[in-house]
Amino acid sequence: MNIRVYKDADSIGAAAAALFAACVTQKPDCVLGLATGSSPIPTYRKMAELYRDGAVDYSGVTTYNLDEYVGLDHAHDQSYYYFMMENLFRHINVKAENIHVLSGIAPDPEQECRDYESAIAASGGIDLQILGIGRNGHIAFNEPADSFAPVTHIVELTESTIDANKRFFASADDVPRRALTTGIGTIMKARAIVLIATGADKAEAIRAMAKGPVTPRCPASILQFHPNVTVMADEAAASLL
Repeated sequence: MNIRVYKDADSIGAAAAALFAACVTQKPDCVLGLATGSSPIPTYRKMAELYRDGAVDYSGVTTYNLDEYVGLDHAHDQSYYYFMMENLFRHINVKAENIHVLSGIAPDPEQECRDYESAIAASGGIDLQILGIGRNGHIAFNEPADSFAPVTHIVELTESTIDANKRFFASADDVPRRALTTGIGTIMKARAIVLIATGADKAEAIRAMAKGPVTPRCPASILQFHPNVTVMADEAAASLL
C-alpha cells in the first residue's frame, strides 16, 4: 500500500487525475471504476480540465460505477447516475453506451446485481478503480459486517452512512435505506486502486485501514492485501498514521 499525503483536496485531485490520464493514454480502451461522494469531485474536475485542454481522449473508455441507491431512478437529482453526469460525464467525451451505473429501480434488484457483475467480467475487469472511504471504514457501500461481500449485492445502509449522507437530502428520513453496491471481491479484482480521503473525520478510518487488523468490521482493511493500492490523503485524514 502506497500512502501519499497532500496539502489539500485540490492537490489530491490533480495527482489522481494524472493517474487516470496515464491509464487512458496507455490503454485508450481501458475500463475505469468510478465512485461518488465529495472525495472524488476534485479528481473529476481535473479530468474534465485535461479533456478540455486536449490532453486526454476518453472516447474509448468504459466506466462502471460502484453503487446506486435503491428506489432512485437516473433522473433523480440525488441518484449517483445524476451525480456522475453533473460532475464528470457531460464534461468529457465518454460514449453514453460505455457508461454503466446500477439501476436503483430495477424490477429485480438481485438480477440487476448479477447482470452488473457479469458485465464487469465480460469487459475484462476494472483497470483502475477510484474509492472513497466512509467514517466507519466502508468502501463503496460495503458496510462493516461479519464477512467480506464477494460480489455485487444489495446492502442495508448503517445509521453512520445515512447520517453522513443526509446533508444531500432534505432530511435524514429522505435518505434511502438500501443500496446496490459492487462487492469487496469485485473491487479487489481491479488491477489498480486509488483511494482518496480528506478531512479529520476520516483519520480514524485511514488508520484502521492501513495499520489495523484486516477485518470485515473495517471493510477497507482488505486493501492491505491488494498488490497495487495508492492512498491519497490530505494532512488531516493522515494525521493518525
